Amino acid sequence: MYETFTYREKIKQLAILLIPILITQLGMFSMVFFNTVMSGKYNPSDLAGVGIGSAIWNPVFTGLSGILLAVSPIAAQRLGQKKDKEVSAVLAHGVYLALAIAILVILAGFLFLDVILGMMDLDANVQRIARDYLVGLAYGIIPLFIFNVLRSFIYALGKTRIVMIILLCSLPINFLLNYVLIFGNWGFPELGGAGAGYSTSFTYWLIAGLTALIIKTQNPYSAYVSIEAFKKFASDKFAEILKIGVPMGLSIFFESGIFAVVMILISKYDITTIAAYQSALNIVAFLYMIPMSISMAQTVLVGFEVGAGRYKDAKAYSWLGINLSILIALVTGLLVVFFRYEVAGFYSNETTVIALTAHFLIYALFFQISDAIQATALAALRGYKDVNIAFIMTLIAYWLICLPVGYLLARYTNLEASGYWIGLTSGLLAAGIALSMRLLYIQKNKFSSAVME
Repeated sequence: MYETFTYREKIKQLAILLIPILITQLGMFSMVFFNTVMSGKYNPSDLAGVGIGSAIWNPVFTGLSGILLAVSPIAAQRLGQKKDKEVSAVLAHGVYLALAIAILVILAGFLFLDVILGMMDLDANVQRIARDYLVGLAYGIIPLFIFNVLRSFIYALGKTRIVMIILLCSLPINFLLNYVLIFGNWGFPELGGAGAGYSTSFTYWLIAGLTALIIKTQNPYSAYVSIEAFKKFASDKFAEILKIGVPMGLSIFFESGIFAVVMILISKYDITTIAAYQSALNIVAFLYMIPMSISMAQTVLVGFEVGAGRYKDAKAYSWLGINLSILIALVTGLLVVFFRYEVAGFYSNETTVIALTAHFLIYALFFQISDAIQATALAALRGYKDVNIAFIMTLIAYWLICLPVGYLLARYTNLEASGYWIGLTSGLLAAGIALSMRLLYIQKNKFSSAVME
């Protein structure tokens, strides 16, 4: 990364970071996409089971990996401050934290997975598929969390292309494994939706191993890696990641947790509704990779400029990311609404599932715009390491607006399951407005040149 002086240079640097991150995120999501689509082609029950399993796993993964994403702004600020030697310690403590979190998740799953599934009043076949899918995923939890630390470290260096290449190389392998394990081709066992979990786990081991190898052996990454840093445990380094990462992780957890709760509430409906909701959510989540990627690049750039004391540039990157995200969300949202039946057809062969999925997608436009605002405003705040107030704002928006509004509309109006989409959109919009106001406040009162002089 480098200092920029014009708006055009800032757009160029954002694009250099953004495009590989976006392709990487789309690659990561493609694994979920393959799991969902191929399970749906196998059987609607497997689609529903994978959907339920994903709804349980996603908030756990995104929330806990959100803690690990603190490696990125912390390392970026160290680089901006010219404290290159401290970057290795940030990486080492991030890896140790990833390992600890992964082990705790595996233990929690062993103890509580059957209890959680039993509370959902699912069809017995759907429940079995969901459980088997999550068991398959469990084998890849350790490499997945470590990979998230490694790529956060790489992103902090402003080198995003290598992670993109690794993901693109792994996708054909993931697709091939899905093909043989879900459908039982080429002499492999026919596992249905559960096969998607095992194929994804194998892919996680592959990408984590390749990323670690490159960091250890290739410049400029190896210049920041010190074996000595991995031998020394410093509580202050560990505490710094937790101090920034825990509010970040909780914010992500409460957002993704809302989707999990809604999925549980949707599970009270028939299999067609569950499958349609999961398909529509999968489409929206796929498009969310764009603002998410913008937000990841945004956090690094804002953190780098704040570390260097260039607060005017940090502010410019903040709002550049937000405005770009809104524009893209508007375009993609309109496309989804106009071609909703064609898009829905990718997820199922069942006419009733396609029709209901297309109906849910009518709400996608406003949902995407609201989600884009809150994601990028929150990312800019992370670059400033201002995370505690943001956490409280997201907690209120997600759990005191999203869920109550959606539940009331679904339960007491004729909107039924569609009411949850309106509730989700309302809460995300409230979060976006509140976070944008917080961003304006800290830029004016805490991180302006006039204040710091």
